[in-house]
Parts: sequence; structure tokens; C-alpha cells
Amino acid sequence: MEFKDYYQILGVARDASAEAIKKAFRKLARKYHPDVSKEPDAEARMKEVNEAYAVLADTEKRAAYDQLGHDYHAGQDFRPPPDWDAGFEFTGRGFSGAESAEFSDFFSQLFGHMGGQGGGFRARGEDHHAKILLDLEVAYRGGKRAITLRVPRQDARGRVALADHSLNVRIPKGVHAGQVIRLAGQGAPGVGGGPAGDLYLEVHFEPHPRYRVEDRDVYATLPVTPWEAALGATVKASVPDGAVEVRIPAASRSGGKLRLKRRGIPGEPPGDLYLVLEIHLPPADAPRARELYETMARELAFDPRRNQGG
Repeated sequence: MEFKDYYQILGVARDASAEAIKKAFRKLARKYHPDVSKEPDAEARMKEVNEAYAVLADTEKRAAYDQLGHDYHAGQDFRPPPDWDAGFEFTGRGFSGAESAEFSDFFSQLFGHMGGQGGGFRARGEDHHAKILLDLEVAYRGGKRAITLRVPRQDARGRVALADHSLNVRIPKGVHAGQVIRLAGQGAPGVGGGPAGDLYLEVHFEPHPRYRVEDRDVYATLPVTPWEAALGATVKASVPDGAVEVRIPAASRSGGKLRLKRRGIPGEPPGDLYLVLEIHLPPADAPRARELYETMARELAFDPRRNQGG
């Protein structure tokens, strides 16, 4: 079997761009297409041109052919080494037996079994990885979520574009930041009938206007009035999985924490929920409000700066 120099067939240099290869193919197709050509060997030449273009227009197959072709010349006796395609991870489906039958034995020996037709090169698809952002509330209840990932693709000229990969993902209850969800078979497709790779999603939480997460513990501020903090009270607080009544101890201060055991992110063990007290003062924007503040100023012996010295 003779080695075929696909670059020579198309009349392009080995470092030709994808655009140059396409342009050369179109020019030769106009010249040799059997429907329009008057060349005596038009059909055979067109078949040869189609074969060359099928390889050189495919980024992965061109790369494999280039590695192989460095040691051979057109017309040279050729037998592909048994491991010529080792180390290449072809992500496409390759060529079927019917497609490869349209081309030469040379082509068939190299690429004819890369579509899962019979034996030949088999490889597991590449694993993919992505970081996803979830709302904290999802960790408390789990469930399915529609997620769209942006997948970089390289065009024939080496430029990178982004394609959307949309999928429905089952989020386990109790998922925590940094946890990885494995989606079997959602990575790159396999080669020659090989299994597809997996997709690994690393979970992170969207910034939340109220909650802060540390491992499985959750922190939130709880606004309270001065009299609730001073006298003690029972108030209703919103938490990620609903609402709960909590007791404010008398003489509480801003920054004090109320610990709600096992009300953090579910798990084994679950985290805790911490409510950080934040005392809010009512505005003195009405005569009665000003009167109450003036009364406190006269009658309460309170100086918050007494321990500052000076």
C-alpha cells in the first residue's frame, strides 16, 4: 500500500491554514467534479481530493496524520505502525465503515475503524470539569436544577468560541461548598465505541444578601429592637428552610450570637445556624419619638464611651 500525501493532493503546504485548505478544495472540486469536469480522470481525482479534505479539514485527524506523515513520502510503501494512534484522544465519532469504503485502502487503514465499526482504536472520552453556583436554599432541600455551562470549542483556524451545554442536574440534599457532583457519561464522547467521559461539577454558593456559609455552618444577622435586646423577647426569624421562633436573652448586645443546633446545611453531622444580633434604633422622626429619646437621655445613666479613657 502506498502512502498518500494529502497536502500534495490539495496543493497546499503542510502548515496551511484551515481557510487555505478549504479554498484549495473548492478550487479542485470545481475542476474535477464529474458533473462539470471534462478531465478524463475527473472521477478518480475528485475521490482523491474528497479523501484528502476529509482528513485535513478535521483538526484531530489532521494532527494524527501530521505526526504519522513526517516519516513518509507520496508513493512510498506504507504499513501503519500498530500503535500509530496511541496518545490521541479523538472526541468525534470518526468515520463509519460505509464512509471509509468510499476512500482508499490507505484511508481505511488509518481511520476506517474509528467510528465504533468493529475493532480498532478505542478510548474512553475525556472527563470534563466545571464550577457551578447554587442558591444556598437548594442545599436544604435538594432537587433538580437546570444548568447551562459554557463549553469552549476551537474552530478550524484555532479561534475559541463558546457553546452552551444545558442539562438537568439532580442536586443532593445537604450539598456543601466544594462538593463535587459526578455525572457519568456527560463528558467527552468515547472513541471507537469507547465509553464517554464523566462531567464533574464543583459546587459553590451564590453570594447571598443575608446568609454567610462556613463549611456546613450558616450565619445570618437578626435585627432586634433596643427593648428586645435589653428586656429579652421571643421573635420570629427567617432561616433558609423556613422560619423559627427564637428567644432573645435579656441584656443582649449587638454582635451576640444565638446558636440553633443542627439548623445549618443538612449532613452527617449537620451544621449549625448562627443568628448574629444587630440592634436597630428607631428614628426620632416624630414628636413622640423625640420625646421618648429625650426622656431616656435625662433618666438613663448610660455612657457607652465611659471605658474609652481620655
